[in-house]
Amino acid sequence: MQKTLSFVFLCVFFILSLFMSGCSQKRPQIRNPSATKYTSASRQRATMRSYKVMGKRYHPTYVEVGQVMKGISSWYGPNFHGKHTSNGEVYNMHARTAAHKTWPMDTMVKVRNLQNGKSTIVRINDRGPFVRGRIIDCSYVAGKELGLDRMGIAKVSVEVLGFAGKIEPSGRIAKAQKTHTQTRVVLSNFGVQVGAFRRYAGAQTIKRNYSGRYVHYNPIIKRFDVGGEPLYRVWLMGFGSEQEARDFKNNNNLAGAFIIRN
Repeated sequence: MQKTLSFVFLCVFFILSLFMSGCSQKRPQIRNPSATKYTSASRQRATMRSYKVMGKRYHPTYVEVGQVMKGISSWYGPNFHGKHTSNGEVYNMHARTAAHKTWPMDTMVKVRNLQNGKSTIVRINDRGPFVRGRIIDCSYVAGKELGLDRMGIAKVSVEVLGFAGKIEPSGRIAKAQKTHTQTRVVLSNFGVQVGAFRRYAGAQTIKRNYSGRYVHYNPIIKRFDVGGEPLYRVWLMGFGSEQEARDFKNNNNLAGAFIIRN
């Protein structure tokens, strides 16, 4: 009898393993933004927060290998040469870099000029361009390779090739696009506020209730001064998008909770 039960258990385990393996192949590989040889971890987090320029708010978001954006490209050069970029580097107009309003720092992209067929590969290390309709601002040398030194601006396509300053193999990109398992960078600065307390002890209790309950979400306590008194807010962080956080809120009957972005 014991041997029979063991055999049945092994069969069930094997079937479940195959099922989970099949499911996992359909899920995108996720990489959280972290330090690279170009950008510190703290600077990465800072550049992934929403920000406002000239009255307009921008929301940095995740990208996937193979993702394409189309729009207008411009270039910037001598006036910015030697100044600091958003990721803390000193801008070098002779290096192949670019500014993008929302994609993560050190994302590698191919920029193709749709008007003359020229292309180049650049690494995002700055924010911009803050001009309506423009999607990327190339360095001087990259702009020259695209023909922007003569054209000024041009219609382009921008394709994600990799992250952290590294380009994914072309075969892997093609396979990822075909099987819909693209590697992607995910923001983890979306959260759900699950409590707010005047007393720190109350916030600690809620934090303990949520600690270890979820694999990908972690509770934190944030202190704010409201009316001259401290207010301790408990945030459940780690959601990859606003929609993911909203779905969690709705599916867990958290009527008094609301979405935040750290």
